[in-house]
Amino acid sequence: MLIVTQFAPPAEHADRAAITVELPYDLRKKSRLRAVSRCGRELGFQLERGAELRDGQRLLADSGEVVVIVASAEALSSVSGDSPLALLRAAYHLGNRHVPLQVTEHWLRYQHDHVLDDMVRGLGLAVTLVSAPFQPESGAYGRHGGGHHHGGGDHPQGHGFVLAAGHHHDH
Repeated sequence: MLIVTQFAPPAEHADRAAITVELPYDLRKKSRLRAVSRCGRELGFQLERGAELRDGQRLLADSGEVVVIVASAEALSSVSGDSPLALLRAAYHLGNRHVPLQVTEHWLRYQHDHVLDDMVRGLGLAVTLVSAPFQPESGAYGRHGGGHHHGGGDHPQGHGFVLAAGHHHDH
């Protein structure tokens, strides 16, 4: 099993061949997990607590190999409306419930939840179910792992992983 413990600096390792692993958001926000790459290699992630894996992010395994994260498609509620103010109101109410939210000028997306869908429709907005990669805002305090280096020395290998079952795609 390859152990992944650090984020690759953005400018380094960009031209090296990489091992690709596809994960949904709920697994990309964990600092300890096991996964299987697209080519069938087992990976164990031991990252700094609070690290969040982003689509396209490059990491380094203990072997020196580069690992690239791909956000997998998942069931999302996509919110649209006639005005920016209506979207702002929906974002406010969703944020007040601590819902991870992907934000653009034209729509909001969150992990599908029929109760939240009803609330947003009650605000006069349209909700459509889509299957797409989910990349929510990382928060005002920058809760993401880009550029962090952490060796995971206080965590023994193979300990405390969440299994990413059913999320491997051989290519």
